Amino acid sequence: MPTIALNNGVEIPQLGFGVFQIPPDQTVEATRTALEIGYRHIDTAQMYGNEAEVGQAVRESGLDRGEVFVTSKLNNNRLERDDILRSFDRSLSDMGFDHLDLFLIHWPLPAASDYVARWKVMEEIYASGRAKAIGVSNFNPHHLRNLFASSETRPAVNQIEVHPYLTQDDVRAFDADHEIVTEAWAPIAKGKVTGEPVIGRIAEQLGRTAAQVTLRWHIQRGDVVFPKSVTRSRVEENFAIFDFELDTQQMGAITALGRGERTGPDPDGFNWIPG
Repeated sequence: MPTIALNNGVEIPQLGFGVFQIPPDQTVEATRTALEIGYRHIDTAQMYGNEAEVGQAVRESGLDRGEVFVTSKLNNNRLERDDILRSFDRSLSDMGFDHLDLFLIHWPLPAASDYVARWKVMEEIYASGRAKAIGVSNFNPHHLRNLFASSETRPAVNQIEVHPYLTQDDVRAFDADHEIVTEAWAPIAKGKVTGEPVIGRIAEQLGRTAAQVTLRWHIQRGDVVFPKSVTRSRVEENFAIFDFELDTQQMGAITALGRGERTGPDPDGFNWIPG
């Protein structure tokens, strides 16, 4: 499993397993299956409601805690310092861990919150050693510039929607210029790219599936990616992407599919805070 060094030296596995929208009663089995197959990076969030089950799966896997990289994210309704700190404590307690490998602000909520103030609390958590790295999710360059102007710690990661229909080249380039690793959520556009003729032709040439080709495109671009499935065969398929490569022409053909099409909200207009 290839890893990428974050800007503080922490190594993050480039392929992870995402548990977004996996119900809690299916999360333990799905996560345990992923760990059996060989995944060593699990991506969850307070908002997903399945942190406890992720922790249970890691413990039941028989793997040492240090072998599994676990990410979680701050819920949108945790806006004040005390709430943020309590929620982080709750995440650790629910998972049964003494630390997280990566903790992210889930959304900037630019019209509803002071994300710079929230980031400063994230810095406190990082300084305590209970999060080995901190970062953000769904931040655009202007959000990041605001953080740079008012804080000391550069985010280690920016987790954003990226797939062949939304290549995010500008955000990815900004991240790279500032030593921030880009993570791609919705990497296969919630399944849409599996019917894409361009990707289908490449998959046929290589004897691979469209999903495998797309995930390989992400890996070769240098992003961290964490596909999600509760089907063992699909989880195995998504893992089998390190024994082939796309050539320059194939990479370019997939990148050329970019058309600015999102499957999720635009961070500049998304200000939803759950009750």
